[in-house]
This record gives sequence, structure tokens and C-alpha cells, in this order.
Amino acid sequence: MTGADDLMCRRNAVLAPSYYHSFAAPLHIVRGAGVWMWDASGKRYLDCYNNVPSVGHCHPRVTAALTAQAETLNTHTRYLHDGIVTLAERMLAKLPTAVDTAAFTCTGSEANDLALQMARRFTGAEGVAVFDHAYHGNSALTLAASPSEYPASERPDWLCVLEPPNLFRGPYRAGDSKAAEKYLAQAVQALDALESRGHRLACLLLDASWDANGPLIAPPGYVSALCDEMRRRGGLIICDEVQAGYCRLGAHWWGFQDYTVTPDIVTCGKPMGAGHPVAATFARRDVAQALADTSVYFNTFGGNPVSAAVANAVIDVIEDEGLLGNAGRVGAYFRTALAALQERHPMIGAVQGAGLFYGLDMVSDRKTRAPFSRDDMARLGSMIAEEGVLTGISGAMGQTLKLRPPLVFGQEHVDITVAAIDRALTRL
Repeated sequence: MTGADDLMCRRNAVLAPSYYHSFAAPLHIVRGAGVWMWDASGKRYLDCYNNVPSVGHCHPRVTAALTAQAETLNTHTRYLHDGIVTLAERMLAKLPTAVDTAAFTCTGSEANDLALQMARRFTGAEGVAVFDHAYHGNSALTLAASPSEYPASERPDWLCVLEPPNLFRGPYRAGDSKAAEKYLAQAVQALDALESRGHRLACLLLDASWDANGPLIAPPGYVSALCDEMRRRGGLIICDEVQAGYCRLGAHWWGFQDYTVTPDIVTCGKPMGAGHPVAATFARRDVAQALADTSVYFNTFGGNPVSAAVANAVIDVIEDEGLLGNAGRVGAYFRTALAALQERHPMIGAVQGAGLFYGLDMVSDRKTRAPFSRDDMARLGSMIAEEGVLTGISGAMGQTLKLRPPLVFGQEHVDITVAAIDRALTRL
């Protein structure tokens, strides 16, 4: 039995069965730096999957900030501390003027849960609109608002599920000049059905990358028209930027900016701490006040000085190293390289996404668009890992190869990734 086998046996004996691991041969990762990770045998892997270490694994400026603050003080927000106030000021400066209030949490699930509570309290309504197969968290409330996580028969009556704007697999596809209007008409029908069930709309919960479905790029005009419809019905717009935010899509700091949307609430998580658990809910002051009028929000570790120091250091790195520009430049190079890869391999049905977030929708038949099976996708991911590159899986049917590297990814890393996928697809 190898060391990895022994560790897996120990893990299975003590960890909950809901935990799972990636790839046919579980990886025992022991070290990370930048875009690279190493396993216990010393083998190096290029990380083309993890958006959690947004500025790269173990960035020295981030780890130095964490260490210095941990050696000085770590407490909660019931005392004054400059770090958390500075972080709030810096984050709010990157958001629309109307979004002027910050509340800090530890995870994106907590941030989305708090956002939903605010929206419901402010509107006095309960209905929540989400996209089919979306994922927004693992608290009781956010899990209920995550159709990807349970059967459709178990959806709560207050949940309004919208068709994702998938221009490759959806009912309305690329080349249809009326796609935006048709997706909007479907959304109107779903909202009418919500109201016919006796529920008023509290909010739309929007992930502008449609991570669990793609990533996807919506047809022009669709998102802004959808948000107008939501507001006409009294609902707020919550933009879940855990995946789409922090420069990920390459053009702006936030994903919602790609669609000229002005949200009422914005949430963020993973990228804020580059591996450290820090997240936030940003809202209009009147929306945040509505919750404060009847409830006290307190999170012992949300907004602690260590987390604030880490999050401030991450912003420093993004700004000083020009990582938004890097995501745009390298992302454009990535798209071109993936399009060329698609030409060589008919198994790639579509290349979807933007910036440093792409999905290859894999097909067993390009004409019928029949998707790869989950077994085929698992096999493909493992074969790419054998080539030394780590990727992920997404899509409503688990048919999408997810490419979502740290923001420090360079063109040379794109070349390595595309070559590894090329070799794996040839072997497959």
C-alpha cells in the first residue's frame, strides 16, 4: 500500500462520506507556489482550476500580511480596528455608488445567506429567482436556492427557477437574433408562475458567469432586460460575484459590469483571501438598515483583523501586479488557443467563457451535441492530470471541462495547458 493509499483509507475512516476527491488516482498535494502545486512524490502540476488562490498559491505578500497580523492581534468587530474599515472603504470604492455598506463573513455561503435575508426583510417578500442548476452555497437557505444540489421535485414553493442563457445547449442558441427576447419571455412566464403560487418576488440571485452551467456568456441585452423586469415586480438584484468577480472575466473587476447592471447587493467570497476564508456582502444602506432594524448581525470571525490584512494584501497584489489587465490579455490568448484546439478535436462542441474562465463543452457527437458521459469526463480529467495539468468539471450534465486558473496565469501556462489537453484528447 502506498502512502497515498494509506492516507485515503484513514480519510475514509474518519471524514464524512459527502467528501469527495478529484481524479481516478487521488492527489496528495503538499505544496503550492504561484500557478504550481506539488504532490508528495515531488511531481509538479500546473493549476488551471483553482480560483481560490486568486493571486497564486502562497503569494509571499499575502502570507507575510497574514503572519504579521496573526502575531499582533486577532479579534472581532466589536472593537475598532483600522484594517477592516480600510478594507470596506477599498471594496466599496470598486462598486456602484449606491452600494455603500459592507458586512463581512467567512464564506460565500454566509455572504449569500445574509444577502437573501436582507432582500427578504427589505421587500417583505419571500420569492427568490435563480437560474436552473445554479449553486449559491451550503447553508439551509442558500442550498434551497441552489437547484444544482437536489431534485426538482424538492424545490420550495418560493423558488423561481429560470432557464440559463446557454447559447450552445439551451433552447435558444447562437445565431438566433431573438435569443435574448426569447429567454426573457421564458423568465416572465416563470415569474408569473411564482406570483400565481402566492409569492411576491424578493430578489434575483445572479451569478454573471453561470459557473455551474458553463461558464456562459448571455446574449446582448438579456441580463439588463431581466433585471428591469425584476425591479418592475419589486425585487432586488443580488449579484453573486464569488465566481465572476475579482477580475475573473478579464474586462472589469466585477462580472456584473460586463452587462451594465447596477445591483442592490453584491456578494463575494473565495478570491478575496487567496485561500484564506474571508467573504463579504455589500449592499445599499437602506437595504442593510432594514435587516438591522429587527435583527443583529454578528459573525465572530467575519471581519477579523487577520482576514482584513489578508484581503487588503490581495487587493494590493492585484493592483500592483496589474492582474486585471493580465486576465484580459492572457484570456484573449487563451480563447484563441482553445478555438484552435477545438478545430483539431471534434469532441469539443463549444468554447465558452471569458478572461481566465473557460469551459469546453464536450460532445460525443458534434452534430447532435450529445454530451460526454460523467465517466468520460472523469476519465478525461484524470488523463489531463497525468499530463501534469489540473482542471475541473462543470455543466448541468457534468459535460464541461472547467479551466479557471489563478489570475497570475501567463501565456506560457496557456501553452502548457492546451498541449496537455491536446495530448489527453488524442489518447482518449
